[in-house]
Amino acid sequence: MQRSYVIKPELGKTYPFVSHGKGVYLYDQEGRRYIDGCSGAVTASIGHAVEEVAEAMYEQAKQVSFAYRSQFSSQAVEELGAKLAEWAPGSLNWSFFVSSGSEATETAQKIAIQYWQERGFQGKNRIISRWMSYHGITMGALSMSGHVLRRKRFVPLLEDYPSISAPYPYRRPEGMALETYAMHCANELETALLRVGPENVAAFIAEPVIGASGGAVVPPDGYFQRIREICDKYQVLFIADEVMTGVGRTGKRFGVDHWGVQPDLMALGKGMSAGYTPMAATLATEEIIDTITRGSGLIMAGHTYSANPQSAATSLAVLRYVEKHNLVEQAAKHGDYLLQQLKKLADELPLIGEARGLGLLCGLEFVRDKQTKEPYPLSMGISSRVIKRAFEKGLLVYPAVGGLEGVAGDAIIISPPLTITIAEIDELVGLLREAVQTVQSELHQAQSLA
Repeated sequence: MQRSYVIKPELGKTYPFVSHGKGVYLYDQEGRRYIDGCSGAVTASIGHAVEEVAEAMYEQAKQVSFAYRSQFSSQAVEELGAKLAEWAPGSLNWSFFVSSGSEATETAQKIAIQYWQERGFQGKNRIISRWMSYHGITMGALSMSGHVLRRKRFVPLLEDYPSISAPYPYRRPEGMALETYAMHCANELETALLRVGPENVAAFIAEPVIGASGGAVVPPDGYFQRIREICDKYQVLFIADEVMTGVGRTGKRFGVDHWGVQPDLMALGKGMSAGYTPMAATLATEEIIDTITRGSGLIMAGHTYSANPQSAATSLAVLRYVEKHNLVEQAAKHGDYLLQQLKKLADELPLIGEARGLGLLCGLEFVRDKQTKEPYPLSMGISSRVIKRAFEKGLLVYPAVGGLEGVAGDAIIISPPLTITIAEIDELVGLLREAVQTVQSELHQAQSLA
């Protein structure tokens, strides 16, 4: 092939062609092997080429792959809905199936607004979200996102939903206890509600662990419990964006389970289908669906491929595989080991300011000065350099940049498949060490020549 007609993430860049995958490894057409240290985009949670999933896909394809949701349901769709109701906390028993995480968060937004309309509160149509967050790239989802770099080009078209700070323990005020910091951050929501007027707010949305905009930033204990209290006090729904954290990634079924908090709406994606098909879902409580059923009886949302049997059968096979192999428990156990090794790396290498994470969603933040936590300017591309060097050594990791108001903040996400073994974690960390050491040497050499 002499030229490509495909619009790729970086125009003008040449990408290797992937050949196949197996377990935690991917292979290109030249025969090079890569450890998938980030599950693609924190997606391929059960690894590549799992035969049980491929068989389920084939069996469903032999029957029917597509049936439009306004004309038919299917056995696969009904069984997937029942499985998610079994998994989800509280009364989050109802699933609205879509094809991507962006669609899932935006559908949650729409359901939240419609719920209040059905109850007679026409003015409750605003969403409050946090800076240093990412909820998707469609206009509605991007409006809820506080990822400065991704918002920048489209600000005139977006709603100004990001209103409060996200908890960022690594950069909390010096001397402030974690418990105090948790309450300080959570109470910003109450302040924002009072300023806007709770009569105008339908919902608050947050990621249990901050992903692409911060690099696996874990909130302090007590934060989400206080958020839930504030939402209840002011009659505001709580949307948990579990697109990245859901389905075992953090060592529990869902990220919010670490704090015993029950959302009113939940967005799922990524690990729900583990990369085997485009599939996501918005989960809603019995109260929300009962209210809409008694009212209009119709949720104003949906897409052509919503609830198609092929994707439903695939996702159901993924969830059954996770259960059969106890991958949620394994993510907790192996995640603890991975984080221990990453913290050793942070102690060893001056470029790493902090290693953090929950389960198999971990991150490294890079700094110019470890003592002062001074960041590098984004123009130096520190995260990109580490990602490039890691790729050259056969390791894939995921970028998380711009968390410091879009002008600084370099981090990466390390989130391998939940199936990764201890030996494979050691291999991953060894390659990551080499990549960071290489970038450190390059920075030192550049400083010496300056």
